This record gives sequence, structure tokens and C-alpha cells, in this order.
Amino acid sequence: MDFYFRKRRWKILLLLLAVVIGTGAFFYTNWLVKNMAKEERKSVELWAEATQKLASADINSNQDITFLNDIIIRNTTIPIIITDSIGQIGDSRNIKFNDRNKDKVLTREFRRMKEENEPIVISISETEKQYLYYRDSVLLQNLKYYPLVQFGVIFLFIVVAYLAFSSSRNAEQNQVWVGMSKETAHQLGTPISSLMAWVELLKMQNIDGNLIQEFEKDTQRLQKITERFSKIGSIPELLPTDVAETIRSTVEYLKTRSSGKVRFILDFDQERNYFVPLNASLFSWVIENLCKNAIDAMNNAGIIQISIIEKPDQYFIEVADTGKGISKAYFKTVFQPGFTTKKRGWGLGLSLAKRIVENYHKGKIYLKQSEINKGSTFRIVLNKL
Repeated sequence: MDFYFRKRRWKILLLLLAVVIGTGAFFYTNWLVKNMAKEERKSVELWAEATQKLASADINSNQDITFLNDIIIRNTTIPIIITDSIGQIGDSRNIKFNDRNKDKVLTREFRRMKEENEPIVISISETEKQYLYYRDSVLLQNLKYYPLVQFGVIFLFIVVAYLAFSSSRNAEQNQVWVGMSKETAHQLGTPISSLMAWVELLKMQNIDGNLIQEFEKDTQRLQKITERFSKIGSIPELLPTDVAETIRSTVEYLKTRSSGKVRFILDFDQERNYFVPLNASLFSWVIENLCKNAIDAMNNAGIIQISIIEKPDQYFIEVADTGKGISKAYFKTVFQPGFTTKKRGWGLGLSLAKRIVENYHKGKIYLKQSEINKGSTFRIVLNKL
């Protein structure tokens, strides 16, 4: 469990780092936008002052007006509209239009400029005034949206990185699972063959038949386990199978190998069939894992209830126990490899169960509910035939 907490901590730290970078970029860009807006305001004010001086200049005098003309001509980015005192548009700069839509475009731009910035007064004479309206340049407008683009890029990067990491991790886990399972099946093969030979030899001796029968059952069980491991990584054959019968046979096996204080309740109609496309050997493993976890959680004393709930296209199979329960903090990690609440164990049972149900049977398995010191309920969803 500590491993998963550390992994979650790293994810949170990376997310916080991304948020800090994004927030820092947002505030810095916002600061740049404000300063650029001030500079554009100063440029427009200078443009207005040059216009005012140019209008009042005596063209017959020797006054140099070249500098004033340069100031006016150099403004090629900031859209400007000049109106008279009653709001009639007289001149405009840096606004694209043609003869057909000139009035429409200028009216729209004038309305927009009035909403964005306060106008600058140009005093042509003591009795005549003009008003200069403007809006932000294209560069400044794009810069305003830049923080949103940054956040989008950072978010996209986090998603892509997470998906790539998860995909790589899942592929690596799959290789480990398959390799470990195949090797386990291979290693079990030889001793099981020897055990089968010894059982046949014992049958020829004057030995209690019940004892030999138990040896034979356990040998067959080992064969079944080996078969399960050998199927990991391969596409199992799904056959029309009565899932109720698979549950019954699994429970019968567990009853003989669990405490008499553990009571199994099968909450479904024993007289009918519940057919689904199933690999009985693998699915029996799922029920066995859930029940063994329940027995451990109940300290070998309590009730395990297995129910089958019919839906139009599916069957819900629920395994409920009266054990110690699972904290809500672990709901999302119970199926991850290595998760265990026991002092001993690899924490692979639920991970295998999830793989068998979801990867091989195209179903669903999840922790439906759990309450500390009251028990847990796992639900499996299988599709009908």
C-alpha cells in the first residue's frame, strides 16, 4: 500500500508543478498584457497629440511638421476611429473594409472601441473638438489569449504524458504477468506429473481409499491451477456455460478447505440456468480469489453471500462478506498489482480477477460498497449470451 501512496504522491506533485508553471505563466503574461496596453495607450495619445498639432500648424510658416507626419504614419497596428463632437465618424486607421461594407464595418468597430477604451480628446480649436477611439492591436489581443493556450498545451502535455506512461506501464505489466504465469505453469508441470504417478502407485497398495481420493483431488486441483496459469496471456475459449454451476462447484471446493465457522449463502434460483460466454476454469479462479479474500477479512468466521441478479442483457454476480471492510481511500487501488491489506501475500489476486473478467470476458468487476467492520461487496458484470 505504501508503494501506491508514494506513486499517488508523485502524481500529485507533478500535477501541482504543472499548475504552478501554468499559473506563473498566466500571471507573467497578464503582466505583459497590462504593460503593452499602457504602451499602446501612450502611442495613441502621442498619435492624437501629433494630429492635434498638425491640425493647428501653419502650413505657410517654417515650422517642421515632418516629425508629426512620421508619428501619424508609423501607427500601422492599432485600429483607430476619429469622430466629431456628435459622434459622426470622420477618419479611421488600420481597419480593413471595402466600399460596400465600409459603413457597417466602421459602425461595428466604433461600438467595440467605445466598450473597450476611453476616448482621447483632440482639441482642434477652442470651439472644435474631435474624439479618438481605439482598440487593442492584433498582437495584444493574441497575447491576451496566450495564457489560455498555455494552459491548454500544458494540460494536453500532461494527458499525453500520462497516457504514454500508463500504456508503457501496462505493456510492461502484461509482459511480466505473461512471463511469470507461463513460467509458473511450466515449473508446476513436472512435480504434478510425478504426483499423478505416485497416486496411481498408491492405488495399487493396501492404503485407505479415502486418503488416496483426497490425494487425487488435490493433484487434480494443482492441474487446474497450472491450466489457469498457462492461459494467462492467451485468448481463452469462451463457451456457453451455466455460471451458477461454476459458482456452486467453486464454493463446494472452498467449503472443504475453509473453517466450519465460514457460512456460504447462494442467493439465486438453484433450479434454473444462467448461461453466459465463459471460460469456467478462469472464472472459477475469480470467485475463489474473492471468497478467499473474504475469508481472510472475516478471520475465518462469518458469512459469504453470492448473488446473481438478472438484467435485460447482463448478469450481476455479487460476492458480499461480513469482514473488516475496506477504507474508501483504497477503493481505486484494490485491483492494482501489489495492493494488499494482509501482512503476507503478493497482492495479485484481485488484479488477476480484474484481468480475467475485463480482458478475457469483456465484463466489469468493481468494489460496489464497503464499510469498516461491516463488510464488503464486489460486483461482477457479465454479458448474457
